[in-house]
Amino acid sequence: MEFPLHSSARKAIVAGSAALLASVYLALVACQFLASHYGRRQDIASLIKASRLDPRNADYPDQIGRYQELVARDPSAAVVSYVRAAQLNPHSARYWFDLARVYQILGETSQQSASLERAIGADPTTPDVAWEAANFYLAQGQSQRALREFRVVLANDPGLAGAAVQFCWRIQPDIDALLRDVIPPTTDAYTALLSLLIDKRETQQTEKVWDAMVRSQQPFGVRTGLTYFRYLILQKDVDEAQRVWRDTARRFSLNAYLPTAANLIVNGNFGLDVLNGGFDWQYQKQSGVELMLDPSEFHGGRRSLLITFDGPGISDAGITQMVPVQPDTSYEFSAYYKIGGMEGAGAPHFTLQDGYHQTIYYDSDELKEAGYWKSVIGEFTTGPDCRLLILHVRRLPAGSPIRGKLWIDDFRLTAKRVQQ
Repeated sequence: MEFPLHSSARKAIVAGSAALLASVYLALVACQFLASHYGRRQDIASLIKASRLDPRNADYPDQIGRYQELVARDPSAAVVSYVRAAQLNPHSARYWFDLARVYQILGETSQQSASLERAIGADPTTPDVAWEAANFYLAQGQSQRALREFRVVLANDPGLAGAAVQFCWRIQPDIDALLRDVIPPTTDAYTALLSLLIDKRETQQTEKVWDAMVRSQQPFGVRTGLTYFRYLILQKDVDEAQRVWRDTARRFSLNAYLPTAANLIVNGNFGLDVLNGGFDWQYQKQSGVELMLDPSEFHGGRRSLLITFDGPGISDAGITQMVPVQPDTSYEFSAYYKIGGMEGAGAPHFTLQDGYHQTIYYDSDELKEAGYWKSVIGEFTTGPDCRLLILHVRRLPAGSPIRGKLWIDDFRLTAKRVQQ
């Protein structure tokens, strides 16, 4: 039997259905509102009421489980609540983690492991999940599973890289195995591991990490190369420092900063920007000394370095360069300087000194009385264990005041040719 659209019975049915649906909807909203209200109270009675009012919300049984575990100290009861939460929402790693934790308290190792695997399966790439899983496995003594999860952390959260590599090194201090199986090919993971090994002075291990990072073609900052270079110099590993500097120069288009057979001194005419690192010039602020690149005065290039002295107790200008050399080898050194109104006792000198000992291989005459560009030339032979020289501008004697300007330019150091 059909009712016409204008039938009063038809209108009553439609109105009644709408009213029923609205009532059901309002009832559901009211239940959820009341459940949220009780859920915020955090006492067990209120949480139970919230769970009854909104029985499909997994968060309430999880909160009940936390209360039972942490407040009531009843892990057996907490298991039931956590299981309920995980059943209601099996795609949430948090509920599985809560369940794994209480299984650990109860000593239920197999159930704990199964819950952990469910948590990881629910959210396999989130670093927070992997971090918690790794620490669970670590506490259980399951090292390989812990390393697996730390790899996820390293691949997805740069902020946790430092802490994660510390755990990885503690678990498996085998750099080959870590690079092969655990450390992902990312800049943050490599630099965190390199920094850790530098701190531990594991020099042979740092070389392997550096090589892996360079091979990976992942981007990294020039300061990473400069920091590692400085570490190797401090460890007296000049050969490896040279190799790292070549790698860094190739990566960052700094080939002009590489020493050459024609001149072992880098940026000798100050035509390039001063890197303050590597084998380029390095500077350190000294009291009573100012350093400035001066394009108005130069000898052979387009600018020189102006050193302004004004004060007592000056012993060094604060500008240096490390120069790799060979032992038992004769070298020829040359440079140019110009003086402007120098007053006071003593004068600056160009000095080439062993980088690791006090041996001075070359010390120029006093740089004075030159209102024009004047050359300094000298020869010397390194000792049997000399691998690194430090070129610097020192002032002798250091005690009395000195005032004036010194321009320096066109530095050159070459190995002397052996006469046939």
